[in-house]
Amino acid sequence: AKENGMITSMSRRGNCHDNAVMESFFGHLKSEAFYSQKITKVSNTTVRKIVLEYIHYYNCVRIQEKLNHLSPKEFREQVV
Repeated sequence: AKENGMITSMSRRGNCHDNAVMESFFGHLKSEAFYSQKITKVSNTTVRKIVLEYIHYYNCVRIQEKLNHLSPKEFREQVV
C-alpha cells in the first residue's frame, strides 16, 4: 500500500470498533456501486469516478431509516 501512496488503517489491538463506521460504509459502497452493477475490471480512473459519485449519492440522495428516512444532507439541514 505504501508504494502506491496509501495509508493503511487498522484497529487497535482488542478494539474492533475503531473502524466500524467505515467498514459499514465500504460494505455499502461495494454492494451498491460495484457488485450490483457487476463491475469487475476497471481502471483506477474509473474506480475513482465511481467512488466519488457514490459518496455524493450516499450523502445527498440515499435515504437512511435511522435518519427518519432522510439523506444525511437532508438530516443535517433539518437539524441546523
